[in-house]
Amino acid sequence: MLKIVTGAQMQELDRRTIAEAGIPAKVLMERAGGGVAAAVRETFGPLKDKRITVLCGKGNNGGDGFVAARLLYQEGANVRVVMMTAPSELSPEASFMYRRFVRAAGKNHVHLYTSQSQVISLLQESDVLIDALLGTGLTSEVSDRYADLIDCINDAHRPVVAVDVPSGLHADTGQTLGRAVQATVTVSFGLPKLGFYQKDGIDLTGQIRIVDIGIPLSFVDAINSRVTLITPSFVRASLPLRKASSHKGTFGHAGIIAGSLGKTGAAAMAATAALRVGAGLVTVAVPSSVNDILESKLLEAMTAPMPETKARTFSRTAFDRLSSFIAARTAVALGPGLSTHPETVELVQALVGQLDRPSVLDADALNALAGRASALTTCKVPPILTPHPGEMARLETHATAQTVNSDRLGIAVGFASARGVFVVLKGARTVVARPDGTAAICPTGNAGMATAGTGDILTGMLVGLLAQGVPPWEAACTATYLHGWAGDLAATEKGHAGLIARDLLEKIPVVLKIAYESSSDH
Repeated sequence: MLKIVTGAQMQELDRRTIAEAGIPAKVLMERAGGGVAAAVRETFGPLKDKRITVLCGKGNNGGDGFVAARLLYQEGANVRVVMMTAPSELSPEASFMYRRFVRAAGKNHVHLYTSQSQVISLLQESDVLIDALLGTGLTSEVSDRYADLIDCINDAHRPVVAVDVPSGLHADTGQTLGRAVQATVTVSFGLPKLGFYQKDGIDLTGQIRIVDIGIPLSFVDAINSRVTLITPSFVRASLPLRKASSHKGTFGHAGIIAGSLGKTGAAAMAATAALRVGAGLVTVAVPSSVNDILESKLLEAMTAPMPETKARTFSRTAFDRLSSFIAARTAVALGPGLSTHPETVELVQALVGQLDRPSVLDADALNALAGRASALTTCKVPPILTPHPGEMARLETHATAQTVNSDRLGIAVGFASARGVFVVLKGARTVVARPDGTAAICPTGNAGMATAGTGDILTGMLVGLLAQGVPPWEAACTATYLHGWAGDLAATEKGHAGLIARDLLEKIPVVLKIAYESSSDH
């Protein structure tokens, strides 16, 4: 896992690196600017004659921009620098890097910003813009000339590479401070910042790239951060071993309690996902009259028909048989497509109190617990809950989907701690929280996954990993990461608008194969 830090924590890491490790600020700045130049090259291709405009503030963020400008110029790019202040007003390190750029490229490549009209054509004629205006230390609203220039950057509709943080974005809260740059790529130094994964930061940062500038690992270890980023190496280490002597019993028997009239697709997708992520056996308990429908959708998974209501949902009388069903499984998932029929809701509430093995609660199982979240504390093994913001709001007292989204991290951590459960709060930058108050954020996934059925697939992947003996925290983080990664691969081929849940099912074996073979970043 990679620690996620606040702006103040990152500044402290910089300070210690300079003062205690003896690495000069100019060296850190050179590495940072080199990381920006590399990101431009790797994202936008050959640099020769590419028109790049670098917009530099007076502080060290601007200094990083001057380094990137010099390196890009030396690689053959047509570089122009727009400065917000006269050279005499630059910070000492930024002033040093400004002089190095001028020695390399000449003063004719530097423009002092005076007005919007001065830069509009310059920005529109550029192939790439580099935003080095304001860094992580910003805490007050952007105004006056900086606000005007940010408007010009956004109105130019050109690819933007943000240096460390999009200018105008609060590095901790993810809030826009008056105005903020819409970045295509954000090149962040040392460690990712908390604001990238909250509120406006989710949309403003674009693709996030982390550049190692040489902060000693011992300094990073000393930072008290309770939020981390899920990494490929963590996922690889969490996957169960698959020995040559293995058989289907080795990888567990996942039980899924799901489905009702018109909603057998949810049960089918969850079952297929559990198999695709490696479960040895999967059985789906389903209302009896829709059993044949579900069987026609499944080949590898088994089914178990259960007593039902006249509405063809699970009946309260199914309790004893479902209790036996749960007892015979390694791990269980409860919820996809159950419906909110009153009798089914009563059944779910009774079953939750009996859970004595690794489990996942999703969809209508969560809806059945609205106003009754205290029942979760009776679970003998802490379950994994996978709410979307609306379901989270129904579990929380006096919450709405809007208030949940305004503090996704705080809500998820608070609920997990209070109820002693694991929470996977779905949405852009899914939050995974554990009972001890720590949390992880998933960097994978995309807007194309905002479509019916993708949550059922996540539930299946979770119970599939639990059935293989993966502990709840590792299962929650690993399934969430692989789920988003599968969605990213599917979106690369099919785009966002037309993506459907089944597209993810096809990609689960692909990402799983890569994860088993390598722990490197995808």
